[in-house]
Amino acid sequence: MSEQSRGTGRISGTGGRRRKPPRRRRAKTVVAWTAAGIVVLGGSGLAYAYFALDGNLKGVDINAALGTDRPDDVDNGSEDILVLGSDSRSGANSAYGQDQGTARSDTAMVVHVNKGHKSASIVSIPRDTLVDRPACTDPATGRQTAATTGQMFNSAYQVGGPACAVKTVEAMSGIRMDHYVEVDFTGFKKLVDQLGGVEITTDEAIDDPGSHLHLAPGTHTLDGEQSLGLVRTRKSVGDGSDLGRIQLQQAFVKALMAQVKSVGVFTSPTKLFGIANTATKAITTDSDLASVTKLTGFANGLKNLGADDVDMVTLPVRYDPADPNRVLPLEEDAQAVWKALRADAAIPAAATANSAGDKGPAAAVVG
Repeated sequence: MSEQSRGTGRISGTGGRRRKPPRRRRAKTVVAWTAAGIVVLGGSGLAYAYFALDGNLKGVDINAALGTDRPDDVDNGSEDILVLGSDSRSGANSAYGQDQGTARSDTAMVVHVNKGHKSASIVSIPRDTLVDRPACTDPATGRQTAATTGQMFNSAYQVGGPACAVKTVEAMSGIRMDHYVEVDFTGFKKLVDQLGGVEITTDEAIDDPGSHLHLAPGTHTLDGEQSLGLVRTRKSVGDGSDLGRIQLQQAFVKALMAQVKSVGVFTSPTKLFGIANTATKAITTDSDLASVTKLTGFANGLKNLGADDVDMVTLPVRYDPADPNRVLPLEEDAQAVWKALRADAAIPAAATANSAGDKGPAAAVVG
């Protein structure tokens, strides 16, 4: 398992990328930025639990799947991570509906951690964005899918799994993804519950039968099930589109980061282990992150990031005139966003000023 929340507290280009710094390492969805919370949770003091926690982690070898036909890996000290929230309804997630064949990426965010790891930018990619999808291979069957145009972004995960999602983002942005993190519904819920819930304030009532979330205006401490409902809410906020849901997700991420800071995970070994145990079971990562040593090393480099240090935007888009349920990238503005990330620079406000994703009433629902 969203609008621009730059400083509000609400929750095909070219270019170079960087080689991984020698000792600075790694860290849906829905939830996707749950994963951002997860990497912050790594902390230190886990040496006694390495072997137990290592067994929880699942890794995908993105590098082997994609080979060398990728953007350059340039060493400038920054990091780019594709965070996906899977909408699979298999296993414990079956309570949220029936699988429609295969899972799709219900939430997608590119997390860019700036050089020095003191600030970050997050770009949400609406799942309904029509994109040019490159040729991909289904990792389970070996079936080849030809490159195509005008396909929903989340279909990349459906036809080619994590590697195809990464390949599609790299083709859109010209940025090499250093890492990949995926979170599922059940893992997301358990993580929020392990944290003791997340506090949010609703300025308007939320009554959404689809996500089973019913909240009056006011301040609430959401448990895992309610948090999942919030980040899945769509029809009852804003214009009912995925763009409104992204605005809620971004607001929730801010609240999640604040909760991580407030629960004392870095000072209580028992609490830290419980959260780390839950978090490592909740995620699938690229193989370079699929060990506690590497995940913890990366998390140590991020644990001082606060919500005020993170700039969240939505990829600049407009509604598709042929189908109001789909959106199209504003190409010039989208490239300005990716150019800023490639340069390790702040995203210019002008790049998102005309985007349908950074406007609308959904932003006012959660304060």
